[in-house]
Amino acid sequence: MILERNTFSYKDTVIIEKVLIRAPYKHEAIFHNEGCFIQIRGGRTQLLSVEDNLLLEHQEAVLMKCGTYFLDFMQQIAGTTVEVLAIHLYPAILKQVYTAELPALIERRTYAGKSSVIANETIISRYIESLEFYFENPTLVNDALLELKIKELVLLLIQTKNAASILSLVTDLYSTRNINIKSIIDLHKHSNLSIEELAALCSLSSSAFKRAFKKLYNDNPTNYFIQEKLKKAKELLSLSDLSIGEVAYQAGFNDPLYFTRLFKKKEGLPPSAYRAQYARPVAEGSGARASPPAPEPT
Repeated sequence: MILERNTFSYKDTVIIEKVLIRAPYKHEAIFHNEGCFIQIRGGRTQLLSVEDNLLLEHQEAVLMKCGTYFLDFMQQIAGTTVEVLAIHLYPAILKQVYTAELPALIERRTYAGKSSVIANETIISRYIESLEFYFENPTLVNDALLELKIKELVLLLIQTKNAASILSLVTDLYSTRNINIKSIIDLHKHSNLSIEELAALCSLSSSAFKRAFKKLYNDNPTNYFIQEKLKKAKELLSLSDLSIGEVAYQAGFNDPLYFTRLFKKKEGLPPSAYRAQYARPVAEGSGARASPPAPEPT
């Protein structure tokens, strides 16, 4: 749940906000006509979108294109708080801030990929600290100051270690995306997204998504995703030393107890027994187990 939200507005439009969230919590963010810079503090967060399935660690940030995103604040200890700082990059506002042009260095780039993760770099941390001062003293904030802070963010981003991807992304924040339903499904088949959330990523209603899914896979989404998640779980049980709870999460199950019951129902034995039967000793220095033997024909 959202515990607290503080915002700064530029000409009546919120462009900077800081939100305090209590985990676990999933938030849908729709950026139809804006890019967005987001930094996470206090925990791990999964970012899910049309093109992205990213795990953000404490103090990492991401620069995102227009689109629909889900932020999954997945703290294992319920009640842990996570702080999210978001800076919204509207094209109309950027045109006002840069009365002439965006920096020439940016204009020469072309978009090369997905949302870009920015690691915990000193220059970005210092910038965030400067914003903290203004959240503590909001009466100092005005449109002229906010223009300077937006310019400062763009100029700092193009000096980070992954400047090339930042530059290419800034030039293409607002381009239209071609949505490929199969690509989205393949990207998120082990994510903890509901059918309704997957439909939203595909810009479809739930019923239209189910019809499209049936044509592509000749199966219903619920059955397909369960099979894919169980397949992933069996692989992790055989090839890793992850706990049962972590196996459940990485396979896309939100509840380890539900995962254990479902696994036993579908496979005929609980996850721990499956691991005991099929696991192979971890080779020294390899960190992974050998593959389990192929099941015998029935």
